[in-house]
Amino acid sequence: MSPESISPILQQGRHGSNAGQPLTRRDGVLKVTGRATYAADNHPRGMLYAVTAVSTIARGRVTSLDVAAAKAHPGVVEVITPANRPPLSHNPAEKMPPFGFRVEVLQDDTVRYVNQPIALVVAETLEAATEGAALLNPRYETAPARTGRDNGDRYAPPAIGVGSPPRTAYGDIEAGMASATRVTTAEYSTPAQYHNAMEPHAVVAEWDGDRVTLDMPNQALALSAGAYAKYFGIPPENVLIRSPFLGGGFGSKAILNGPQILGILAARMLQRPVKLALTRAQMYGPVGHRGATWQTLRIGTEDDGRITALHHHSLSATSSFDDFIEPAANSSLPLYASPALLAEHEGLRLDTGTPGPMRAPGEASGSAALEVAIDEAAQACGMDPLAFRLANYAETEPGTNKPFSSKALRECYDQGASRFGWSTRPLEPRQMRDENGLLVGWGMGTAVFHCPHFPAEARATLRADGTALVETGGADMGQGAWTALAQIAAEALGLDPDQVELHSGISNLPDGGIAGGSGHTASAGLALHNAGEDAIAQLSELATSDEASPLYGAGNVGVVARHGRLHRRDDETRSESYADILARARRREIVGTAKANRSPDVAEGHALLSHGAVFAEVKVDPDLGQMRVSRLVGAFAAGRVINPRLVQSQYFGGMIWGISFALQEEAITDRRTGRIMNADLAEYHVPVNADVPSLEAILVPEQDDIVNVLGVKGVGEIGVTGTVGAIANAVWHATGVRVRRFPIKIEDLL
Repeated sequence: MSPESISPILQQGRHGSNAGQPLTRRDGVLKVTGRATYAADNHPRGMLYAVTAVSTIARGRVTSLDVAAAKAHPGVVEVITPANRPPLSHNPAEKMPPFGFRVEVLQDDTVRYVNQPIALVVAETLEAATEGAALLNPRYETAPARTGRDNGDRYAPPAIGVGSPPRTAYGDIEAGMASATRVTTAEYSTPAQYHNAMEPHAVVAEWDGDRVTLDMPNQALALSAGAYAKYFGIPPENVLIRSPFLGGGFGSKAILNGPQILGILAARMLQRPVKLALTRAQMYGPVGHRGATWQTLRIGTEDDGRITALHHHSLSATSSFDDFIEPAANSSLPLYASPALLAEHEGLRLDTGTPGPMRAPGEASGSAALEVAIDEAAQACGMDPLAFRLANYAETEPGTNKPFSSKALRECYDQGASRFGWSTRPLEPRQMRDENGLLVGWGMGTAVFHCPHFPAEARATLRADGTALVETGGADMGQGAWTALAQIAAEALGLDPDQVELHSGISNLPDGGIAGGSGHTASAGLALHNAGEDAIAQLSELATSDEASPLYGAGNVGVVARHGRLHRRDDETRSESYADILARARRREIVGTAKANRSPDVAEGHALLSHGAVFAEVKVDPDLGQMRVSRLVGAFAAGRVINPRLVQSQYFGGMIWGISFALQEEAITDRRTGRIMNADLAEYHVPVNADVPSLEAILVPEQDDIVNVLGVKGVGEIGVTGTVGAIANAVWHATGVRVRRFPIKIEDLL
């Protein structure tokens, strides 16, 4: 799909004026009517179908495959195994920074986890490829599977997350504990979780000589194009990735994986287009997940509730052959004032696919434990949980004493508590029941997430008819990026959004950075803003230098761009339309370009965070232990809001994910075999409509003149971080039972 064919899609549903307006999604109508084209919807002429045959053991080696039987199946074209796999230009055992992982691409017969690709069957039809894979009938030499804390291999990781240090310390932890009136200590556990986006990972690969076109869902177009180029030994400009629509990503689609590389390799080997789409079950393995954690927190407090020391230790599961350690303990660093802080991590090697970034990596798991531990510390002090948090409110970043670029967390606490009715909450548990006799509990949690910036580029073209084309190779995985980015560009260009055409979702456009880490709107948006300003500056130069223009000579006082016209700053009655300026200059267009990077002074000199507070009500059957979340109120401050409709949607999505994390979501592993027993959407439970209660998201105003020129922070992940602990704390308040493992189950309460 070319950019020209994408642009009509992105013009759907546009109305309103500029940034700050709750515009509907440009791509919404196409999605709800089934006309949006996802990766696997592409069918180039002569296309073959590829299916990965996957391991059914967690550890060992493949001793035999019945390749002859598979090839004898009508329709099967080729079977690729370690014995005949064409070479790659990049060693799959070598990580490719910044987000590269070691991948399984049939480099040998070793099996490291269940669902690892062990062969690729390519056929004329999907049915033939699927049946051919079944005919391979693999035989294995097996070794005992390492599946949990009791039989995994603990080790000291060299780094956590994406290159962060495994240990961060401020102050003297043991001295802080020794000076405390009381020390609250507990362990909390979180399970392995899987992304489960509605759209599975897929690729349609088509080669033309040494050039390849890839239709695939992708959160990092330019970065991925460069990585695929290294794997196949071609220049990055020879890789074209088209990704106009993503059916969810949550981090997993920003990273290369083995099955997609094999699909591309098969297309080059056979000189025909090849489509590969993973089944739901096959997504539990080679494409990342949130690793399990076991976290211990120690919190020292004085009589007045002030924290004297906070120690957060996390043991995080990873694979046997790579390192991605969930940076869970780091969630304790930026939030509560304490003279002593220690966050440290250990790794646990298991026979599983390598974990990776999953919505709010580190913060989701870490804040789940932290916010329950904070509640327990408040309980030990006999304090209301909100009063305890306010007593430990950090005016500067704990440990570093950096000033916050902005922080409206007090306002979040105040507005959320007021709307929820928190002031009437009894301190002790099991004090409230509803009209049906169900136990009622109220809990809260603080939400926090960092504000990253990824280098990004954009182009803005003002056209002779007064409209504009703006371009950046970004990604919209459902968050509404196409709409918000167009609003930002329109504001910079002084146009209404319906005068701006947006091209995105393809890798040959200016690099739009990474759609992840809640940083895409700020990163790609700033690039579009800067490109728009560049175009307006060029247009202003044309007008103020032209004696025939009413703006002639206004260069010193300056001009203002508004509604397709330039106005003198000192006399706005003197103005001229963009179209007239370009016509008189005999110019068909003006092209503005820009790059957007964050100043090192901003990043190094300030704490850049979004904040929020979530209040939860749960109802629990006192006899059966059945739990339901009946009400959630979240109040969030995340700088300037570009589109309140989209922001509210993101907050709702994060809070719903919090329900999933707290009460439903876990991958259940057979301890004998290492197989995930619920690798489907029937038994891997996530919330459905009936599970979602009354939701309210309060958008707390916050001005931030430091984080970036736009004043924009991220909203995609913060909703998860406060909600999990709020629900767990509400369950305790309803029942008096403190559960320290997630998801909370009925048997935990009985």
